[in-house]
This record gives sequence, C-alpha cells and structure tokens, in this order.
Amino acid sequence: MILPGATLGVLGGGQLGQMFSLAALRLGYGVLVLDPDPHCPAAAVASRHLCADYDDPAALAEMERSCAAVTTEFENVSAAALELLARHLPVRPAPNAVAMVQDRILEKGFLRDLDLATAPFAAIHAEDDLHAAWRSVGGPAILKRARFGYDGKGQAGVGDGDALASAWVAMGRAPAILEARIALRQELSVILARGEDGMMAFYPVVENIHRNGILDLSIVPARCSEAIQQEARRMAARIATALDYVGTMAVEYFVDEGGCLLVNEIAPRPHNSGHFTIDACVQSQFDQQVRALCGLPLGDTRLLSSVVMMNLLGDLWAEGEPDWSALFRHPQIKLHLYGKAEARPGRKMGHVHALAADSAQAMAVLEVLRADWGWPKG
Repeated sequence: MILPGATLGVLGGGQLGQMFSLAALRLGYGVLVLDPDPHCPAAAVASRHLCADYDDPAALAEMERSCAAVTTEFENVSAAALELLARHLPVRPAPNAVAMVQDRILEKGFLRDLDLATAPFAAIHAEDDLHAAWRSVGGPAILKRARFGYDGKGQAGVGDGDALASAWVAMGRAPAILEARIALRQELSVILARGEDGMMAFYPVVENIHRNGILDLSIVPARCSEAIQQEARRMAARIATALDYVGTMAVEYFVDEGGCLLVNEIAPRPHNSGHFTIDACVQSQFDQQVRALCGLPLGDTRLLSSVVMMNLLGDLWAEGEPDWSALFRHPQIKLHLYGKAEARPGRKMGHVHALAADSAQAMAVLEVLRADWGWPKG
C-alpha cells in the first residue's frame, strides 16, 4: 500500500485532475501535476505543477523521482509517456488500457471480441474503405475520428455516401469509424472502480441527457429497469476484467428503442457523469481513484441522496457573470466551479448538484434555476 505522506502524480491538469488533487490532498497525499497549460485548473490546488508537455523527458524524469505512483485524468495523454513511467513506478490504469481506448477502431474491435453489443460500425483507414463502410453500415450514420474526439468534436452526421466522403475529407482523411445512428430511448453510464486484487465497486447507474453532443444532465438513480441496470454492470465488469483494469473507469451505453443495451464508449478515468459521487455518495469517484492507485481497499459507493448533476458551460457567461444569487436561493444545490479564466461556448466551466428526496424534485429545482438564468430547459 502507498500511504498518506507519499506524492502521487497525475498527467493532466483539467477539472478531473483538479478534483483528483483535492481528494488526494484531503487524504494526506502530495500531488504533482504535469500539464502544459500554466493556468490549468489543477495548478491552483496541487502541491506542485510541472508546466511542460506530457512527453517532456525532464518533466517525466522529475515525476519518476518524486512520485510513488502515477495516474491520468484523460485518455489522450501520451501512451508512450505512461509506458516510460511504468518502467519505474506503478501507473494505474496501465498504459495498454489507455492506449486501446485512445483509438475508437481498437476500442470497437475490443468490444466486438468480448461479444458485447455496440451500434453497427465499420473502420475507415483510407479512401478505398469509404464505399465498403457505407454499404456495411448505411444511413443515417455518424462519422467519428478514431482519435482525439470528445464532447461531440471530431464527429459529423452523414446521410449518404457522398456526404460520408466529404465529411472524411473535412476531417483530414484521418482514420475513423462510421457508426449507425441509433434511435435512442436513453443514454446510461456505469462508474466503477477496480483494485489491483480484482475487486470491483460499482456506483448507481446514471441516466445521461446530452445537448449538442455535450453532457447536460446526469440523473441518479437512473430511470430504467433493474434488469437493464444489472446488465450494464455485468458488461462493465467484463470490460474491466478483460483490461485487467486498475482505477476508476466509466462505460457509456445507448438503450435503443427496443430496450437493447449497447456499449458506446469506455473512459479509462473518472467521468463527467460520475461527479454526483462527490456530494451524494459515501466515497467519490476521485476517492476511489486515489484508493485504487495506492493499492488501498475500495471505498463505500452507497448513494446517500437522489441527485441531478447539471454542467455549466461557457455559454452561460455570454452576457457576463451568471447571476449566482439565483443559485444560492436554492439550499439543496451545491456549486462546483473549476477556476477556468476564459469562458467559451461549449467549454465546461463547472457543474452543480441538486440533491433531493427523489430525482423529480431535484429536476424541478434545476428547472427553476434554468428559468432564472434564461438557460434552455433540460
């Protein structure tokens, strides 16, 4: 076990790195953050901030000297950097798990090999693949870059073969997947933690509502059958076991109109839809990240209150600072701001949790707040 007093390293200083740092510091650890942004959110709270590229040799050498173990806050960090660090100290999750999830083509193939249902898809590596992909998947469909896409970025809806070819050229002819657009009943996610001993702890299944490709609301408990929830946990457990995963992980799902559960994506880290755990569970997803990284027993995932999480995007700042007094009129809302200096449309600036006796009451409180702010209804 790595006990309090040791220093933990995290590659990435965004809001997930910030929340990991706060959890680790509260538990008595030092935190060293590596991020090239001098104003990254985690820099304001971490013990030290190495302002350098993720593959900077001197910065990685300093992490190796200073840290007892290293984790990452996002999947697009250099897998080579993780592999270099893993030669000298524990890196959790393992570099191979992160590298697989970085590439949608590898990820979809991994899920197919596990015989887990996904939306129909086809890989596109070169122009010669376009016709076969369209013939296999058909339309309507979504073209997704294989790498470096998030929050709806690197994606384009396509309705015919010509639109597919144009969208692929617009994406720089990068490797991609063509994925059938599913008629959705619901979107769900499962947040879990897995220790190095293989033990797993699951949080309640989350129901997610997206707007313009970005998560808007997360509702807990999810409004779906217990059978679907059990299947979602079973599928997530198979994924974590097959990866020999250590750490906090999220699995996103589609539920189609027929009630079938389809795996959408794997996130090898804490997840936006798991932020509710900070205020509504005994141990948060970031507490679990620290515990798994340090080889400690996993914590209690019990839900203490129904909760709805709402993301606060930069659009809310379009006409100046939001009216925070409208928020503080609601005693059951908890505010989390990330300290980002510049508000841009679609940028996650923070989130709120509304805690109530049930999710309907929590949603009602947030609808009042949205109306006060002139923010679109959920």
